[in-house]
Amino acid sequence: MTRRLLLGYLAVTVVVLLALELPLAFFYSQREEDRFTAAAEGDAVVLASYYEDVLDGGAPIDPSQAERFAERTGARVVVTDSNGISVLDTAAAVDRDFSTRPEVAQALRGERASGIRHSTTLNTDLLYVAVPIASGGSVHGMLRLTLDAHEVAERVHRFWLSLAAVAAVVLGAVGVIGWAVARSVTRPLRELQASARRFADGDLSVEPIPADSPEEIVALADAMGVMATRLDELLSAQRAFVGDASHQLRSPLTALRLRLENLAAELGESGQGAEVEAAIDETRRLSDLVSDLLKLARADQPPPAERTDVGVIATDRIDTWSAMADGADVALRLDRPEGAVWASVVPGSVEQILDNLLDNALAVSPAGGEVTVTLERAEDRVRLTVADQGPGLDDEHKVRALERFWRGGQATPGTGLGLPIALGLAEASGGGLSLADRPGGGLLVEVYLPRINQSVTLTGQAASRTK
Repeated sequence: MTRRLLLGYLAVTVVVLLALELPLAFFYSQREEDRFTAAAEGDAVVLASYYEDVLDGGAPIDPSQAERFAERTGARVVVTDSNGISVLDTAAAVDRDFSTRPEVAQALRGERASGIRHSTTLNTDLLYVAVPIASGGSVHGMLRLTLDAHEVAERVHRFWLSLAAVAAVVLGAVGVIGWAVARSVTRPLRELQASARRFADGDLSVEPIPADSPEEIVALADAMGVMATRLDELLSAQRAFVGDASHQLRSPLTALRLRLENLAAELGESGQGAEVEAAIDETRRLSDLVSDLLKLARADQPPPAERTDVGVIATDRIDTWSAMADGADVALRLDRPEGAVWASVVPGSVEQILDNLLDNALAVSPAGGEVTVTLERAEDRVRLTVADQGPGLDDEHKVRALERFWRGGQATPGTGLGLPIALGLAEASGGGLSLADRPGGGLLVEVYLPRINQSVTLTGQAASRTK
């Protein structure tokens, strides 16, 4: 918008300059040529009157007057008789026939002739003026002056250059002033654009628009502010409902599960006991769903990120999940660099991310398989990967696995919220999460977190632990 306004200002300025300067330049050029021609014609008439009596009486030609004029002005003076044969020439021999020259023929007919033409011999522009030498209605000859018009051309050229310089200064001034004006005009629009970007990023805070903004922009900003406020209220209410409902459902679900377990113990191995066990499994799955919904609600409203040693957390979570890995006959290994691995993350997010990823990896890993957790430092981020040896996912399922409640089939255990929760926590920390194929088969989950550089010298050696 700013560039368009500036280009509009410059375009209008160029049109105005062309409309003013081009006529002025052509007028000045024509005026200079007319002045030069008029002066040359006056001199030619004076010289012609001097030689009028000489040609009329047939007396010898005195070249001194023409030679003094030629020496003073640099002009060439040619005088011919009525037949066009030169009787005086300040630059060449006489008795040459000039009757074939258009201006000479016109002057011998009793008319004046003048103009500017380019001389290829001298490689310059020449002004020629031819006037008849006549008395009593009879033409006795003609006088022609030729002058170098280079000086006039130079004056015209300098005038055009001065007009171009004025145009450049005006365009520069209009460009600077137009840029400032355009920026001031588009400033409210830029602020609205910044607000729209903040809304898209999830920040629904409303900032006041400058009071000097146009009425239309103020009205649009007010409408956007009302929209953002209502949307923030709706999202807050939705998050609060999910969090409160999840929290409130945990207690009755726990009580229901305990009663069903007591009932199952009383019924023993009877057919009704099997039905109760199935009900217990459903309450267990419902409890997991409620717990994941609570985590998801918290991930949508994370606290500010903090400086965290991801290496310490990864080591602690591997120790915690080792017992479950041993029970599933799966080797759990951690590869991490030596020393602290600092990152800017939401408090508690790394623990939840690892818990969700390890839970999924152990669930799909076959007996005798291996789950590898790798922690690496990159230039500006920390890379955390969890690789399993399960069946993996095709490209379509990799995309759908990050959607909420997608489980890949009714027979797949879980709530379908593990990966979306991990993705939300990674993004809340300013990072991201992606799925890829593990070399040799299986799934590779990559998590990127913002790295905090430290002045500690790291050896880059990996420490691993196999369970």
